[in-house]
Amino acid sequence: MCNPALRQALIAAHRLLELARLRRVRDRIDREYTRPLDVEALARDADMPPGQLGRRFRDAYGLSPYAYLTVRRVEHAMALLRHGDHGPAELGRAVGCPSTAVLVARFTELAGMPPGVYRRLAAAGTPGLPWRVTAPVPSSSRNGEATANAPHLALLP
Repeated sequence: MCNPALRQALIAAHRLLELARLRRVRDRIDREYTRPLDVEALARDADMPPGQLGRRFRDAYGLSPYAYLTVRRVEHAMALLRHGDHGPAELGRAVGCPSTAVLVARFTELAGMPPGVYRRLAAAGTPGLPWRVTAPVPSSSRNGEATANAPHLALLP
């Protein structure tokens, strides 16, 4: 039997290694945001099963890997709109969004306005225009994720 102090030290060391792996996953998403998200490949590189990666990533960063990727894409789209005149299709391709409709929907949801309105306000030099995503990021219904605080089981009396 292991003494309690040693056990705690081993748990802490394991947690630090896990956080380092999660940081590498996050950094990879930051670098490769224009590519499709392959959770299996990210999990393989992090030496975790995909489900565990999703749970641990959400615990560490507050978002699933897919939601984090979506935020990065919208923030890059914001930057492109502030510095140029991109149409929705061109913008979608530039940030790796699977379709123009998906980009417009996610952009509107996270930036609080459609990309065209954002572009016009940026061109006019409107003060207070968001440069980063500030809205809460909803869980993706695409992959059936539940919100972090949603109960999975109801307890019977």
